[in-house]
Amino acid sequence: MRYRVLGPVHMTPRTPSAAKPRAVLATLLVQRNTVVSTHTLIDELWGAGPPRTATTTLQVYVSQLRKALLDVTDGAGADAGTAQPLLTRPPGYLMRVGPEELDLAVFESLRAEGRAAYGQGAYEAASRALGRALGLWTGPALSGIPHGPSLETSAIRLNELRAEVLEQRISADLRLGLHQELVGELMALAHEHPLRETLHCHLMVALYRSGRQSDALQVYQQARRSLVEELGVEPGPVLSRLQERILASDPSLARHGEPERRLVTVGGSGHPPADTQPGAASGGPAGGSAGGGRDAGPTVWLPPAVADFTGREDQLAVGERLLRDDAAGRNRVLVVSGRAGAGKTALAVRLAHGAAEPFPDGRILVTLRDAGGRAVEPRTAMTTLLRRLRGPQPTGVAGDVGTTPLPASEAELAELLHRRTEGRRMLVVLDDAVSEAQVRPVLSALPDSTVIVTSRHVLGALESVRQLTLDVLSAAEAEALLAACGGQRMRDDAEAAAEIARLCGRLPLALRVAAAGLAARPHWTAAGLARRLRDERTRLAALALGDLDVRSTLLTAYHDVDEEARHAFRLLALAPLPDFAPWAATALLGTDPARAERLTERLVQAHLLEARRRPGRLAPVRYGFHALLRSLALDVLAEESPQEGAAAVARLCRAYLTAARYADAHLAPGRDRLTHDAEPVAGISPEEMVGRAPLRWFQEESAGLAEAVRQAHAAGLWSLCSALASAASGYYEAGALWDEWESTHDLALDAARTAGDAHAEAVILRSLGDLAWQRHQTGQAVDRYRLAADLFTRHGDRAAAGRCLSAEADALLAMGQVARAGRGYARALSVSRLVDDVRGAAESLRGLALVAQREGRHEEALARLDACEGAARRAGDHRWTEYARRTALALRLAPGSGRSAVAASIPLEVRPGVWLFAPVRPARRAA
Repeated sequence: MRYRVLGPVHMTPRTPSAAKPRAVLATLLVQRNTVVSTHTLIDELWGAGPPRTATTTLQVYVSQLRKALLDVTDGAGADAGTAQPLLTRPPGYLMRVGPEELDLAVFESLRAEGRAAYGQGAYEAASRALGRALGLWTGPALSGIPHGPSLETSAIRLNELRAEVLEQRISADLRLGLHQELVGELMALAHEHPLRETLHCHLMVALYRSGRQSDALQVYQQARRSLVEELGVEPGPVLSRLQERILASDPSLARHGEPERRLVTVGGSGHPPADTQPGAASGGPAGGSAGGGRDAGPTVWLPPAVADFTGREDQLAVGERLLRDDAAGRNRVLVVSGRAGAGKTALAVRLAHGAAEPFPDGRILVTLRDAGGRAVEPRTAMTTLLRRLRGPQPTGVAGDVGTTPLPASEAELAELLHRRTEGRRMLVVLDDAVSEAQVRPVLSALPDSTVIVTSRHVLGALESVRQLTLDVLSAAEAEALLAACGGQRMRDDAEAAAEIARLCGRLPLALRVAAAGLAARPHWTAAGLARRLRDERTRLAALALGDLDVRSTLLTAYHDVDEEARHAFRLLALAPLPDFAPWAATALLGTDPARAERLTERLVQAHLLEARRRPGRLAPVRYGFHALLRSLALDVLAEESPQEGAAAVARLCRAYLTAARYADAHLAPGRDRLTHDAEPVAGISPEEMVGRAPLRWFQEESAGLAEAVRQAHAAGLWSLCSALASAASGYYEAGALWDEWESTHDLALDAARTAGDAHAEAVILRSLGDLAWQRHQTGQAVDRYRLAADLFTRHGDRAAAGRCLSAEADALLAMGQVARAGRGYARALSVSRLVDDVRGAAESLRGLALVAQREGRHEEALARLDACEGAARRAGDHRWTEYARRTALALRLAPGSGRSAVAASIPLEVRPGVWLFAPVRPARRAA
């Protein structure tokens, strides 16, 4: 399926990363094969307060979608005869979607098929069709995007349809006699939807038919309590009548003719599993040696399993499949890797405790680090393993496994270990391995055994092994672990638990420490714990309790790598959140791109850094930190090399400025922006970073660019701070990113004033004036333009001062003061011609054309636009050239544009991509 809306909005194989283009896609898909008007889409995206650039911005979003749609069409595109599915159809757009391309269309077809089968009594076919329909869902409908009125209505409708299909599928399964199989699912659904009476009815029937009459009645009481407490109503007649029938043991409720069900002992042997036999307790040796080469019984040497182990179902399933694989003569090795604190040992121990049946000869864990956290030698690991194999020895027993000392050489130890385990069905856990070189000799000595290796490193050089990487827990798993470990106070405050899970980065060790800290302090609340964890600077310190210390555990992983990698780890923590491109690593590390890549990949292999695939982006692989590892990196940077941080930040900000200026020059050529005479960063090429996609670069790096402005301000890099904000303002204006525009320029204005740089202050004030004008704050815009013009004049930049006059006139025109605006444009044109500023002249001529149009002087407006086009062409500004041509064409085609009364109501594109729909008050002619 090409498109998905039954869950997060998705398009295969590349979905737009920004939320608003995805919202446009979703709106068109929900109303597929029909025309959706431009006004509907604008209302969906911005509601009652669209920006002036709404129409232009919507066109940009549509253009992005069209490019993505052609990218995914058989890898060819329009040149191969492929039709563009997103069409322009007045008054908006139409999305052509085939019946099998959209999950919603397939869902509706399967729903109709299932309902028809149910109505005909074909319950097996109904269950199958309805189950396939439900299988299309990946989450709440239309999730992951902002909802306007249309999408919100559609989401509610679709989620209700999903619930209806689910209830009918369960009804079909009940009629097929699957009541016992449905109990668990129905319990979860009834808990999730406590007010849906149909689900409670289904659960009561399933329990009753499973011989659990009292449980069925308890469900009724719970449902009634929820309805009374939440809605103040009693259960409906269907639910109430069902309770009465269960109380009366109504025989019509029972299902007849079912096959006899027999209870079978798991394992089939009738004997208790090895873990419950005498002398096989976890945590110590079991069995012993009776001399000779083999132990008489199984050896179990495992730490206790974690009682409240939570989640990891998929990873456990992978491990269990490997452990139960009966292929003989093959060395079966599972390498479980992940960052420190991810729960690798807990997973391995859980697997080992559950594997008594496939490994009747023993299960042993050996730790590959000493008490100080240092790696042990392979011979030490083999010695430990041999000692645990032979167990405690009675006095006077001799032989190679009795009281005879073990060999000293690694080769002899390997030979003895091979002999002791040959032909035996054993599971060995090698815990916390440091490198391939450490475990390879041990694995060679265990050819007949199954081995689980846990490590903080990937250990990719090991041959013929299965790799399993543990990431953090899902949000639901993390919250479940907190509830299991944190007690009732944690369970009672779901909102605080969710925040704690997020602040702990869903890392199992951090979650356990946080929950244990709450349980150990009866006077704390979950909300109070969340408040203590919010400050990134003190978060690691708060995650410590007794000998459980998250910082110490993470620090061990940091010390596992060499100094060069540690140095990179410290500096890369200064990169913007949430992730960064390889060129940012080059800048921060102050090295060439090849060496920067080697260092980042070494950190990825050590699970100190994450490599995140971003298909379809300028940088298809980006790097990022786990939140707690980033906190650690910033801590050790401040402790070990604080002087390096300022220089790295300066390099990063210079790299951002180089790329942003290059992208801005291609996005809006000729626009005012601050210069900055900074030394370029070695290894940084804006042509390679931005290429021919300046808008995409800004979209992908917008968050990082804003963070660079903040970092430059915090580091006192005043000139860099102002220049960075100025370089981004054109993108902020084009994308209507008002909040980012304001926050970065407020910092830039403070930086310019702190540095006493009047010219920088003027440039930033001019940009803030544009922002106020975009927000319809015309009075504030006029004040800022005038202050900027005064500063430019005092600085001797008359061209920039003249452009401020044009900008002020734009604000006056928006206020309906057409005559005053005309005088302002005329003054600006005089200044531009005096200083030979052809770009400024183009702006002023455009303004005079708009005034002439508003006052009904049609021919004059066209002549002014023709002159504007010529000036823009001389300035080499393609964007303004096309604007002048486009506006002149619109005026020629506008009906009645030569009459002032009509002209005053015609929407105006006052700047490229910026529209004025109606003046605030009527125009007045000059006195």
